Amino acid sequence: MSDIARIRNFAIIAHIDHGKSTLADRLIQLCGGLSDREMRDQVLDSMDLERERGITIKAQTVRLLYKAADGETYQLNLMDTPGHVDFAYEVSRSLAACEGSLLVVDATQGVEAQTVANVYQAIDNDHEIITVLNKIDLPAAEPDRVRRQVEDVVGLDAADAIAISAKTGAGVADVLEALVTRLPPPTGRADAPLKALLVDSWYDPYLGVMILVRIHDGHLRKGMRVRMMSSGAVHQVDQVGVFTPKATRTDELGPGEMGYITAAIKTVADTSVGDTITEDRRPTDAPLPGFKPSLPVVFCALFPSDTAEFEHLRESLAKLRLNDASFFFEPETSAALGFGFRCGFLGLLHLEIVQERLEREFDLDLITTAPSVVYRVHLTGGELVELHNPADMPDAVKIERIEEPWIKATIMVPDDYLGSILALCTERRGVQEQLTYAGDRAMAVYRLPLNEVVFDFYDRLKSVSRGYASFDYEMDGYQDGPMTKVQILVNAEPVDALSFICHRDQATSRGRAVCQRLKDLIPRQLFKIPIQAAIGGTVVARETISALRKDVTAKCYGGDVTRKRKLLDKQKAGKKRMRQFGKVDIPQSAFIAALKMDDG
Repeated sequence: MSDIARIRNFAIIAHIDHGKSTLADRLIQLCGGLSDREMRDQVLDSMDLERERGITIKAQTVRLLYKAADGETYQLNLMDTPGHVDFAYEVSRSLAACEGSLLVVDATQGVEAQTVANVYQAIDNDHEIITVLNKIDLPAAEPDRVRRQVEDVVGLDAADAIAISAKTGAGVADVLEALVTRLPPPTGRADAPLKALLVDSWYDPYLGVMILVRIHDGHLRKGMRVRMMSSGAVHQVDQVGVFTPKATRTDELGPGEMGYITAAIKTVADTSVGDTITEDRRPTDAPLPGFKPSLPVVFCALFPSDTAEFEHLRESLAKLRLNDASFFFEPETSAALGFGFRCGFLGLLHLEIVQERLEREFDLDLITTAPSVVYRVHLTGGELVELHNPADMPDAVKIERIEEPWIKATIMVPDDYLGSILALCTERRGVQEQLTYAGDRAMAVYRLPLNEVVFDFYDRLKSVSRGYASFDYEMDGYQDGPMTKVQILVNAEPVDALSFICHRDQATSRGRAVCQRLKDLIPRQLFKIPIQAAIGGTVVARETISALRKDVTAKCYGGDVTRKRKLLDKQKAGKKRMRQFGKVDIPQSAFIAALKMDDG
């Protein structure tokens, strides 16, 4: 048990690629958390996916022991958080468990959109913020300019910002001293009933559900019977420990400390993130405020390519949901694809990561339908329907109006690329709210319809700005829009999985683009295949895949022409019959490629 005055809980927050995970590596190394032999780059990014993409997806925690200049040994609980906008939910949970933040800003890139968003989240949680300027070893680093930028854009006093290079380790010792001297210790009473915040939970194949907790009051020991306050479930604690970053067992956790517990929990539903854990025999009076549940903004359906895998997919989604509370799913059926699940995500990268994790960690082969957002459909009878799936769109006669979700986007970009960014936002039906400058960087705030952002806005934003623009958004309510459903027909059969909802002005061009795409993707058959895009009963675009022709006259050497004619007529009649009864199987690769729409 350590003295609460010598505990510091802090999160590392920053924009993507500003060096959070590398700084965490240096702190672990300096405090001797791992030996040099065990050390590797981005040691906290434990998922293969995180290492390959070079991004942090899950927030991770580590306990470090640091001997400060005053001779005392301090316990530092570090949380490394993601920087990508799709994982902002992970950041908010981590910040609720800490008293202070290290704000890492790249001394070459300066303040970016996500930096601003994360700082505001930290301020909402009453954090003491220490500014750290990273990458000062690079020739392009301009620490003085970035200091001014932090003061102008973020509004933090950057006079005592610490200049470091997380890669070489220069200045990192100063960060440790600043943590000890500038951050407040946690508060909490050791003699009070147990009150602990459930920060995260994940599934371990050997131990069952592992729970990451932050203790506010009281003690958590092995053998204790604990109760989850939201579900009322009672469990006996099997194991208590901390991450150093290796999982290390301890006897107990006291006020202000962070660690993990296991309690042979098998059901996912018992551990909801943000719940308060208390002792069953001596419960606390009131639960902690917890977190507001995250609302999914992008929906798509996941189907197993082999229908026999449906149960395996259900179990896999349940295990993944345990590890990622911001992900939502419910069963769904489709005429073309069979049984599957409608899933909700916080953004497109989140969707991609979940899909990839399912394929890797659970060995599933999946078909994903086109991502769509949640529309609110007002029917003529005064009823309001939330529409997640274009296939469920009510009959046009019954619809009074459709509302689509809008977002408020903050885009930060160097002045040189501002014109192309403004043109992109206008093309996507954006409405400019403000445009301000901080040095040579412009900050544009736009209202944009979410369905224009979902497909490929982020990729286009990066390409028109050569990678220099940064983007952050928050939901900004619903607004009426002339939305329509475009149905794709292959050989006169509607294909549910390819239908989509879009703005009426863009319906024809989008439909044409999908038809042209499918023409190249669907293999030719022995009969002609028409591909059509239809709005209601009107066909707005059509492409035809020409038939493969078998040379039936190859065996006729010379001779009478009527013999050839007879063979060709027979072939013609066969093709006509085939076109009536022939079924076109769209290969899975064609589905996936057709759904990856772009403007190119």
